Amino acid sequence: MSFSGEVKEELLKQIGKSRHCQIAELAAIIAFDGAETENHLLKEKYRLLVKELFHIEETGQAVEEWRILELVKMWDADKKQPRTDSTVNGILLQQMCCRRAFIRGAFLAGGSISDPNKSYHFEIVCRNLGQAEQLRDMINSFEMEAKIVERKKYQVVYLKEGAQIVDMLNIMEAHVALMNLENVRILKEMRNSVNRKVNCETANISKTVNAAVKQLEDIEYIRDKAGLDSLPDNLRAVALLRLENPDAPLKELGTLLNPPVGKSGVNHRLRKISEIAEGLRG
Repeated sequence: MSFSGEVKEELLKQIGKSRHCQIAELAAIIAFDGAETENHLLKEKYRLLVKELFHIEETGQAVEEWRILELVKMWDADKKQPRTDSTVNGILLQQMCCRRAFIRGAFLAGGSISDPNKSYHFEIVCRNLGQAEQLRDMINSFEMEAKIVERKKYQVVYLKEGAQIVDMLNIMEAHVALMNLENVRILKEMRNSVNRKVNCETANISKTVNAAVKQLEDIEYIRDKAGLDSLPDNLRAVALLRLENPDAPLKELGTLLNPPVGKSGVNHRLRKISEIAEGLRG
């Protein structure tokens, strides 16, 4: 099963304790997918909410559609027909707990999350811009940064940051999925950290090797053109040590000198040798 499917399986079992939260979630399911759905998981959540809200005890007992729509404020009593507006009545979404339930219902009806091992992407497909703006505002009331993008004839509310998707799972109360996602994020961050360190060390090694090769080239050029005896004593001592120890780091070269010299002192002498070599070449 996909990660998105696992999240929805978990959310199927999550029923709000308060009646007003149950109404908000049912309203979202109807608004985003309609009462008639082919999605078996969503159909089951719809059934569970209706059973809870109308206190249905007997198996097979039905509730008239208008009564359900009236409960979620989607029934036009004057015209005796469903309301055509795709947004949910704001009265149902005043409390934070109801907003959580609303977002959960919207995700069950039209949402998906990508495999966190590959990428971070959370989205809910909306019927139109009005519905998308309402959902975006509900999500952003939890200090999120949801955005809207148009895709074909639909509007999509989405998040792309791993940390915000973790927060979104917490908002919807998918706590098992949240822990699974956090574990993936921790492993990915560890791998990235290791890769950064390896790349940094590789770059430093490469830089050190290139510098040592250049130093050897300069010393050998001076030796062949003017002879190392042409160098001042302090420079000649460093040049001879570099020839004898081509792979040694500067600090080690400094300890071999008599008297010993620090890393910066060795580096200064090698720069002087490089300037002399450049002068001979020029």
